[in-house]
Amino acid sequence: MRIGLIAGGGIFPKLFLKKALEKGYKVFVVAYTNEADKDLKDYTDSIEWLCLGQISRVIKFFKKNNVDEAVMLGTIKKTRIFSDIKPDFRALAFFAKLKHTHDDSILTSFADLLEKEGIIIKPSTFLLPELINKKGCWTKRKPSKSEAQDIIAGWPIAKQIGRFDVGQCVVVSNGVILAVEAIDGTDATILRGGNLADKETVVVKISKPTQDLRFDLPCTGCDTIKTMHKAGASTLILEADKSISFDRENMISLAEEYNICIQAMEDSDFI
Repeated sequence: MRIGLIAGGGIFPKLFLKKALEKGYKVFVVAYTNEADKDLKDYTDSIEWLCLGQISRVIKFFKKNNVDEAVMLGTIKKTRIFSDIKPDFRALAFFAKLKHTHDDSILTSFADLLEKEGIIIKPSTFLLPELINKKGCWTKRKPSKSEAQDIIAGWPIAKQIGRFDVGQCVVVSNGVILAVEAIDGTDATILRGGNLADKETVVVKISKPTQDLRFDLPCTGCDTIKTMHKAGASTLILEADKSISFDRENMISLAEEYNICIQAMEDSDFI
């Protein structure tokens, strides 16, 4: 069995590689320079290091290795768009045809381009369904009354900024939106919001209404909880079945230690 991996930064590509190897897959990796971990090479014999925008080399590499299915995993810092991108002619033609330059539009259009070349993009969790967040309160501590009100206030705002592809996270306290995720990312958003709060603070991180669930799912883990603790944030709200968490057991243990509530919810909770 063969599978391709288009790898950005973070732990997700390595987790996928380990599971794929356990399942008997031979994995062919396209890794983005200055994003993907260098030790990915230790988990595969076939890796191609590329810069953002080298679309022709992605296709050539997969076709050379008879890869007709692939996944796209890991983070790409949005600021790289202004420094590390080296578009080839295929990429220039690709961007010229885009009607929108939002993250979702680019990723979905890129997946469509690969599929026209015979490379099907599979859901990022197809080998790791255990990463998908299940509905419920994960911690002993539950949201307080004021936090429950902030969740109600924050959820639709987070959906709205997602609709415009601004970000996936908002920070709320006492009914006021303190921070909205933009190009700086979730951790920076949590810290910005925490610096403005003087009481219980809720972090809402959910999927975009137009999210392509094959990739770019909202991700959290122990680092999220550490950042919340540093910012003084008290409750983390995630979207059930449309987001993922890494190292969930340790993430919950850390949240319990810091007296932080974690709860996964869905749209129907707000009807």
